[in-house]
Amino acid sequence: MSFLPNLLSAPQAHEPLLIDLDNTLFVQLGLFLLVVIILQRFLWKPYLRIREERVTRIEGYRDQAARIEADAVARLARTEGQLEEARRIGAGERAVARAEARAREQTLLAEAQAAAQRTLAEARARLDAALTTERTKLQARANEIGREAARKILGREVTT
Repeated sequence: MSFLPNLLSAPQAHEPLLIDLDNTLFVQLGLFLLVVIILQRFLWKPYLRIREERVTRIEGYRDQAARIEADAVARLARTEGQLEEARRIGAGERAVARAEARAREQTLLAEAQAAAQRTLAEARARLDAALTTERTKLQARANEIGREAARKILGREVTT
């Protein structure tokens, strides 16, 4: 057991020690704790509070943006639906207007044709009346010319 006393006693070095453990260690430790407390109160807590507010605001903005986007999508869908409905109604009204225009066109054409037929019938009637009048005049004139020719040929007056 002669080696046991050698283990229990530390060797003595002639070089200076790297860390001198004396009362300054406690002063440094106290100053460190004081700096930690001051920094925690005036730096870390405000920083963490501001960071938490920022994260909360960003999350709020994200939620608000998602709500706004959902609202915009809903409005766009509603507007597109209204636009499609307006197009459908417009197409129906356009078809009705075209049908009415065609009917009006047909009515106008029928009226014009009837007017033309009436005008043509009146013209034919006037023409027939004029033709009859002229035929009567021509017949009378032919009879008169025939009597005149017979009188000249026969040398006497011809009676009918």
